[in-house]
Amino acid sequence: MAQRIKATQRRQQAGFWFVLPAFVVYLMFFGYPFFRTVYLSFTEWNGLGDPKFVGLANYTRLFADPLMWSSLWNNLIWVFWGTITPVAIGLVLSVILWTGVKGGIIFRTIYFLPMVLSAFVIGVIWKWIYHPLYGLLNQGLKSIGLSGLATTGWLGETSTSLYAVLAAAIWSYIGFCVVVLFSGLQKVDSELVDASRIDGANAWQRFKNIIIPQIRPVLTMVLVYTIIGGFNVFDVVWAMTEGGPANSSEVIATYTYEAAFRVREVGYGAALSMVMTVIALFAAWGTLKLRKAG
Repeated sequence: MAQRIKATQRRQQAGFWFVLPAFVVYLMFFGYPFFRTVYLSFTEWNGLGDPKFVGLANYTRLFADPLMWSSLWNNLIWVFWGTITPVAIGLVLSVILWTGVKGGIIFRTIYFLPMVLSAFVIGVIWKWIYHPLYGLLNQGLKSIGLSGLATTGWLGETSTSLYAVLAAAIWSYIGFCVVVLFSGLQKVDSELVDASRIDGANAWQRFKNIIIPQIRPVLTMVLVYTIIGGFNVFDVVWAMTEGGPANSSEVIATYTYEAAFRVREVGYGAALSMVMTVIALFAAWGTLKLRKAG
């Protein structure tokens, strides 16, 4: 018994020393910046000199800031459409591929290709597509007789800028949904699907009552990952519009960047980042709840 205890202790010590380097790196690059940001959110600082402690002043200002609320509303729009659309399209495409369509590997590769590109490259490509004069979108609209729409400056008008950027993000994200959901479909019991077909279940009934319950954990993971990403989105928005025009495509992350690094109100930018952190924590909590429910 004593030898077993000593062996267990040696294994635990070995595990501790293996984990320690990674834990130190985590503290350096994640832990310290996080707690530093929390501290700065209670200060007034322009990036030079010493921060001045102001208590809850930044948070008081934050809740009275209309631009913060409009940015948060844009995030909510992004999360809603940016979750439903790619997941729904990805689910349909993955089921089609799962049924054994010819060239399935080629289609999966094509769908996933946008994920290989960086968000800034995607932003540049779609800025060309949306160009009001020679962009592919307006040229295509002219070719099918919709010249009235072809005069639209998709990224330059407050009514369309957010949705134009969102469409580019959805296009780039569908491939991820297809690949992950397709991998989840590999665990579906095909014999059960065949039995339900023999019993007279139509395609929708088989999809709703047999396929969806069996891929629920994977589907939940994709949904939650997409929701959290929607609240933290920055790169593609910044690459295409920088939150403009007139803040119409501003989201919390771009507003945080502008406040901290352009206006040099680092303390207020830190407070805005705390909003993102709290939202992400609630999203993570919702993820665990959904996973347990699944």
